[in-house]
Amino acid sequence: MKKSKFSDSQVIEALKRVEGGLAVPELCRELGISSATFYKWRAKYGGMDTSMMARMKELEAENARLKKMYAEERLKADILKEAMAKKF
Repeated sequence: MKKSKFSDSQVIEALKRVEGGLAVPELCRELGISSATFYKWRAKYGGMDTSMMARMKELEAENARLKKMYAEERLKADILKEAMAKKF
């Protein structure tokens, strides 16, 4: 996944500036982002503060790790089933 050039605090700051009355197109020009990027940020991070955002990223990383572990274990179980089927 591509790493963002904006930190969590910068994203939160941008969202707060628009809530404060700054126009979205003006902010997008200033930051050099598309309006679609801004609206994705707002959909994902709207209403969060920096600590909540960091916690969410930690949970996403843990979820990805657990999914990978599950896939590996499932693969092992399938291999064992095949071996047992061939044996009998």
